[in-house]
Amino acid sequence: MHNERKALIFGLSAVLLWSTVATAFKITLSYMTPIQMLAAASVVSVVVLAAIAAAQSKLSALWPTFRRRPGYYCLLGMINPLIYYLVLFKAYDLLPASLAQPLNYSWAITLTLMAAVFLGHTIRRQDWIAAALGYFGVVVIATKGQLLSLQFDSPLGIGLALLSTLLWAGFWVLNTKNPADPVLGILLSFMLSLPVSLLLAGMTASWTGIPWQGWLAVSYVGLFEMGITFMLWLSAMKYTQNASRISNLIFISPFISLVLLATIIGETIHISTLIGLSFIVVGLLIQQRKPKNSKQPAAST
Repeated sequence: MHNERKALIFGLSAVLLWSTVATAFKITLSYMTPIQMLAAASVVSVVVLAAIAAAQSKLSALWPTFRRRPGYYCLLGMINPLIYYLVLFKAYDLLPASLAQPLNYSWAITLTLMAAVFLGHTIRRQDWIAAALGYFGVVVIATKGQLLSLQFDSPLGIGLALLSTLLWAGFWVLNTKNPADPVLGILLSFMLSLPVSLLLAGMTASWTGIPWQGWLAVSYVGLFEMGITFMLWLSAMKYTQNASRISNLIFISPFISLVLLATIIGETIHISTLIGLSFIVVGLLIQQRKPKNSKQPAAST
């Protein structure tokens, strides 16, 4: 029970922090370009993840881990954080966060479909139902409920938000057979992509004139979207004996996020966004259901 309470605290902390990042994205983008935001946030993330690895006495294993599969880690770093966050931040730049965030939230359904194609996983009937509900919700959100017209405020922004789900799911499909420690794997991805993002930012934008509010906001993104929150979630999954109960906490995140966007940013939350997001969440909940005849694995002691 003590470990379950710790898992719940870690899990809720991660969900609450993730709920704030859409607001932080929009604040940061009012001061920086997407590539500047990626570069600055990546610097913060590398420092934080390196500190976590050092505290866990894992830093000495960083170079041997990279040396075993250098090409693999370079590929992962180019996908995430470099391309993924560039695409995601540009989507947030083009769309209201209240639209971009729910669209990106459908990545879990995309992951199921990609796992079937690339890893040979079986797609169950409930997975197809989840995909149908999820992508119907995406259409409701993207069209603001005008399903028959199929008119979009920013087709490019919507396309980028959906592309981000493919990139994120693809990153985790590639990660499935990675035996390395997850902290070291993520740290290597950020370290290897950082020189590229800094170079691109230096070539395309000026760093002068950014006020302290911009630096504070991007530091928050680096800490809580890309750094500490990842560790909180890993800790929650480590302590719990009921992973599905902890995983279900993530479903409250987008709704909290919409409240924060309306309160802090002042964005208008369309009823179609809530309806579409509800379809996505219901689909994901259906996807997580276990067959009635499946047995819960015994808890290890």
